[in-house]
Formats: sequence, structure tokens, C-alpha cells
Amino acid sequence: MAKVCYMCEKSTIAGKNIQHKHSEGWRYKAPRTNRKFKPNLKKIELEVDGKPKKVRICMKCYKRLRKEEAQKAQTE
Repeated sequence: MAKVCYMCEKSTIAGKNIQHKHSEGWRYKAPRTNRKFKPNLKKIELEVDGKPKKVRICMKCYKRLRKEEAQKAQTE
């Protein structure tokens, strides 16, 4: 299973690391190296089509789900 959010399909993306504090030799252009930005995933059990299923979900979606559940419980 790939490391992708089940709800929003957020996945690993590529970017650059920029070294802001650099030596005299890199005076005008800071060195850049490749890096990966990985999503903050959590494995939870969700009800999908009426059946419980273990899925990976990012924390942004997880917080949104919890907020919706709290609002639903509050209105009942």
C-alpha cells in the first residue's frame, strides 16, 4: 500500500533543501539539495460502505473528521 491519504490523496512530493547559513565560498548562491516532503499519515479504522476498513489518513483530514463527529454528537 502506497503512503497516500485515503481521503484527499495527499502523497510524497519532491522539493529542495536550501542551506541559508553557508560558507564564504557560497556567498552569492546558497547550496540546494533534493529532499522529500512526506504527508503526516495516521492509520485509523473508518467505515467504508457500511464495513470497517483500516485506512491511512493525513492529520488534516483526521482533524476534520473528528470535528465533524463532535458537531454531530453536539447537535444530537
